[in-house]
Amino acid sequence: MAFEGLANRLQNVFGKLKGKGKVSEEDVGEAMREVRLALLEADVNFKVVKEFIAKVKEQAVGQDVLKSFTPGMVVIDIVNKELTNLMGGTQSKLAKSNRPPTVIMMVGLQGAGKTTTTGKLAKLLQKQNHRPLLVAGDIYRPAAIKQLEVLGEQIKVPVFSMGDKTSPVEIARSGMQHAKDNGHDYVIIDTAGRLHIDESLMDELKQIREVVKPDEVLLVVDAMTGQDAVNVAESFHQQMELTGVVLTKLDGDTRGGAALSVKAVTGCPIKFAAMGEKIDALEPFHPDRMASRILGMGDVLTLIEKAQAGIDQDQALEMQRKMRTAEFTFEDFLQQMEQVKQLGPLDQLMDMLPGMNKMKGMENMKVDDKQLGHIEAIIKSMTKDEKIKPEMINASRRKRIANGSGRTVQEVNKLIKQFEEMRKMMKQFSGMMGPKGPKGGMKGLKGMMGGKGFKFPFG
Repeated sequence: MAFEGLANRLQNVFGKLKGKGKVSEEDVGEAMREVRLALLEADVNFKVVKEFIAKVKEQAVGQDVLKSFTPGMVVIDIVNKELTNLMGGTQSKLAKSNRPPTVIMMVGLQGAGKTTTTGKLAKLLQKQNHRPLLVAGDIYRPAAIKQLEVLGEQIKVPVFSMGDKTSPVEIARSGMQHAKDNGHDYVIIDTAGRLHIDESLMDELKQIREVVKPDEVLLVVDAMTGQDAVNVAESFHQQMELTGVVLTKLDGDTRGGAALSVKAVTGCPIKFAAMGEKIDALEPFHPDRMASRILGMGDVLTLIEKAQAGIDQDQALEMQRKMRTAEFTFEDFLQQMEQVKQLGPLDQLMDMLPGMNKMKGMENMKVDDKQLGHIEAIIKSMTKDEKIKPEMINASRRKRIANGSGRTVQEVNKLIKQFEEMRKMMKQFSGMMGPKGPKGGMKGLKGMMGGKGFKFPFG
């Protein structure tokens, strides 16, 4: 999980504050010392930490805060706002040229994931009904052109290439002309990287920039390199006048120092974050939503957007009807799983739910996507009738299903039992839901669920 260590530390600090009826200046001072340590441990730039703590402390020790009914909550709100400001305040969108095509130049060091990110960005633009063209301008790294062509083929986006014997400047110029001639509204130029910043790399990039006059110069940096990512961004910005940064491998960066420092140090907004290896795992970067995730408040907006993009509305309504009438079958369950898998890794989705990492029994739970594969194998080993009527699955059928799926009889038993419990819960839930939410409020809802947390099969 991105920011895992930092999120846990900060949530513990603020958990103590929230529990106090009154908060003194000393309490705030102690909390800020803890926050300072947490940020430094997360590899956030020292100057950035110093300024951040000073801003929060200045607001948090005001009389309005200390004398309010919920001082702990007010302090958390201040930290939330300042964290958001630290990462850029608001979402920074891609520039769009008045006269197409809009030109995006991708720059960065070797190994940051520049070529893959170029493909991901093309996929994102394609989803928004644009017609991007990829330009293969990295003639130095072996197989870089081939890699871009394979990505282009995978997402059905054309790639303009002139091989590795033509100069990158000429490739960029010709690629621009090709885009104009063929009605492409975006041109994404994949440029060469080096293992470190050198003069020849910068000179070549400056020449390309001079020729194509890009609307965006996006630096791709590996979030997992922490402070090095910030230093690279600073060096590139001084020479290339960057318009934005794309952070890759943010899902693997448990500290989060790069995401929290890069905007403050360079002045460049983070425009996108790559949250996985899949071709569609590139998200617009929302500072407010990221701050909310760090403080354990979840990121429901992104979750809703993912669901709207990946789930068929008619199917969802039909599924809702089946849940209410307890007609929900293993076939439907399989269909639901397929749709959920399209939204991304389960542990990332759970990170977006408010307070999920603090729920009893959930703190150390790692949702393994392999579990879904096991469940899928069991359900697919059932006959059509068995999927519709699980009650007909007797001992001999369970043994056959276990053999067919390569799982154990115990796992088959567990899945069937949990599926039946889930169906009962759905029926009860729909029966208790009034037009304004659960009858009897949250107390009634908790009673209905028997106070038990839902467990994943084989978890």
